[in-house]
Amino acid sequence: MNASDRTPADLLRSALASDPARPLVTFYDDATGERVELSVATLANWVAKTANLIQGDLAAEPGDRLALLLPAHWQSAVWLLAASSTGVLVDVDGDPAAADLVVSGPDTLERARACRGERVALALRPLGGRFPAPPEGFSDYAVEAPSQGDRFAPYAPVDPAAPALAVGGTELSGALLVERARVDAAELGLTPGSRVLSGRGYDSWEGLSAGLFAPLAAGASVVLCRHLDRLPEDGLRRRIESERVTVTAR
Repeated sequence: MNASDRTPADLLRSALASDPARPLVTFYDDATGERVELSVATLANWVAKTANLIQGDLAAEPGDRLALLLPAHWQSAVWLLAASSTGVLVDVDGDPAAADLVVSGPDTLERARACRGERVALALRPLGGRFPAPPEGFSDYAVEAPSQGDRFAPYAPVDPAAPALAVGGTELSGALLVERARVDAAELGLTPGSRVLSGRGYDSWEGLSAGLFAPLAAGASVVLCRHLDRLPEDGLRRRIESERVTVTAR
């Protein structure tokens, strides 16, 4: 990655310029058997569509607060990077009543209704499937995102010094997030081409870093596993071998 990268969106742009075809996020859900592999280019396309949704249809502005009520999931990674592209602060597991907009999975819809701003719901179904019927009071992400543009340009440049992420009582600017991700990548021993298997949730910095930001900062990739506790040890061993995992974070 480039030393000049100062936001997560910068890291993704550098990855896209370097090797767009390489895998970036490989997602497993061991409760459903789902496996999805996204290249840098595919993830970047989802990020662009989602950033256009945030900036356009949802009318969010830099500095607005987005309460992210999602588990560790490839679509969560998309929202984290899309918000960074727009200058919107992501408050992980934050209070919807204190947020300008909320993004919720199917299990947190009642809690998300406390948000008086825009509400977006994700079914988290295999292949990014939509809800059978959209939850009342919410936009269905799987309906709204596909029609968005494949290229994104913010209305104003994103300030790397502005708050970008709030998690576990700590608020990080884009620049500090990137700095911490680089430190974590070095501590994990990540180098370009490394493959990290992470079973950590996205409700802590440690989980967000191992499951997205540190691999992105190092030019590595992540095998992101939800419900990893349901996978027997021999299944985990086979996954580590088949996915050519070099580092584990459980």
